[in-house]
Amino acid sequence: MSEKQTGDGRTVVSGQQKMTPSEAFVETLVANGVTDIFGIMGSAFMDAMDIFAPAGIRLVPVVHEQGAAHMADGYARVSGRHGVVIGQNGPGISNCVTAIAAAYWAHSPVVMITPEAGTMGTGLGGFQEANQLPMFQEFTKYQAHVNNPKRMAEYTARAFDRALSEIGPTQLNIPRDHFYGEIETEIPDPQRLDRGPGGEKSLAEAAELLATAEFPVIISGGGVVMADGVDECKALAERLGAPVVNSYQHNDSFPASHPQWCGPLGYQGSKAAMKLISQADVVIALGTRLGPFGTLPQHGMDYWPKNAKIIQIDADHKMLGLVKKITVGICGDAKAAAAALTGRLAERTLACDATREERAARTKAEKDAWEQELSEWTHEKDPYSLDMIAEQEQEDGNWLHPRQVLRELEKAMPPRVMVSTDIGNINSVAHSYLRFEEPRSFFAPMSFGNCGYALPTIIGAKAAAMDRPAIAYAGDGAWGMSMVEIMTAVRHDIPVTAVVFHNRQWGAEKKNQVDFYNRRFVAGELESESFAGIAQAMGAEGIVVEKLEDVGPALQRAVDAQMNEGRTTVIEIMCTRELGDPFRRDALQKPVRYLEKYQDYV
Repeated sequence: MSEKQTGDGRTVVSGQQKMTPSEAFVETLVANGVTDIFGIMGSAFMDAMDIFAPAGIRLVPVVHEQGAAHMADGYARVSGRHGVVIGQNGPGISNCVTAIAAAYWAHSPVVMITPEAGTMGTGLGGFQEANQLPMFQEFTKYQAHVNNPKRMAEYTARAFDRALSEIGPTQLNIPRDHFYGEIETEIPDPQRLDRGPGGEKSLAEAAELLATAEFPVIISGGGVVMADGVDECKALAERLGAPVVNSYQHNDSFPASHPQWCGPLGYQGSKAAMKLISQADVVIALGTRLGPFGTLPQHGMDYWPKNAKIIQIDADHKMLGLVKKITVGICGDAKAAAAALTGRLAERTLACDATREERAARTKAEKDAWEQELSEWTHEKDPYSLDMIAEQEQEDGNWLHPRQVLRELEKAMPPRVMVSTDIGNINSVAHSYLRFEEPRSFFAPMSFGNCGYALPTIIGAKAAAMDRPAIAYAGDGAWGMSMVEIMTAVRHDIPVTAVVFHNRQWGAEKKNQVDFYNRRFVAGELESESFAGIAQAMGAEGIVVEKLEDVGPALQRAVDAQMNEGRTTVIEIMCTRELGDPFRRDALQKPVRYLEKYQDYV
């Protein structure tokens, strides 16, 4: 039997060989560098699972399959390699849909392996039978269905190839009886695209436009991170002297210590970033689809520059001009395109060269003003929040202002930290306080916005980068959806730190009830037992923080336990019930009632 060595030192069979479909499946995983799979064991794929260990593959058993798919997402986003998730046919697979949707909007190369009910029982309503391909149709870039055991290696390889080439999740659907038998097959070599900078014509047009720009601004998006193109983005920004803003929930796409970094756009983003981009005459949207949620008005500012010329660069041509009107569209790799544009501008005299110092001073002034405002913004000042602060001052116990907590957490962040945030009010406010020096450091549920995201995602990220500190932020509502995965972290020695903001409410939705429904609260209150105590019951450390001066030390203690003792810690922050701005003021309308019994409900 002939073999060849993979890049990670394992071996995979070479040439046409006799094997079982299970062996073909597992060998194809090895050929694609798979070392970790997240899921729950099941009889549907047990024949293949039985040989994971000798193939050098670890199956990390989770508490719930949604958590497994989030872990695969976090793993992929940190490593730049595939994240892999598997589960039992039927309910195990349907549990993953939400997390695969989040991975889809994060452009994360997750491979969802979905063993299916056997072919001889299909359509008979058997145990755990489900039509599994339609479940993921909206949230995958490619769906492979193994229609014959002889095609096991072919379809498995294609699902892995397409996840990287299409930049998103794929599904590999396998009838459970197709793992068995005897086949002659060859394990395909992985195919990897070499992406270019874009077309010569569009690059030339973009360079000419930039040569005449007087106030260019760069939006550094997720595509910069995926392409490992931060250095090339920096080089382009430095050539232009341009402010650089992060696209929504991609705070790690440009180093925060760089003098041209200005912070994120979008919900709860940086006022400095918004004020500066509003002045742009040319915007370079580098590796971003310019999603509607990431460019919406915020802080009372409709900041998108209506008259600016837009150069959009995206690896997916379908994104060019989809959301915002553009002047030049470049279908190319963000890293390669940035390098190509820098090269074209290197020896040219640019219109913006004459104002480099003035623009740098303006950038610094806006950033300094925003930093001062953030430091002075100790609590929310709307009438409801002020009422809640006054009310809670009369209660027993100490309650902390979320913004002050977020500032203290920011100061205590360790080097090379990875942070995931859940969806919700405090998590979104955190966008203004999360700064990173390297890419593949910040993970959020993007525009799908599902709760229960942060903890399992950071566990997956930690599994891919055990040498980096891993921290999750969650509100108490979202935390309740995923906190059971603390058991996964403890059981399988994947230590993480979770910061839970305990404010006893569904804050984001409750804000709508304040603004539109006259403080009539329906299903918004969340009275809970001690989350730190629950964490201790699951085998983790638990810390309750009620004093502002304890926030930073608590985080540092938890990170030390994570990195030096392999311990998972849940930090429970006791917060006031004040509320930040709503997600979108245009998402609701003031209520109108026509029936007499509802007349008071306006």
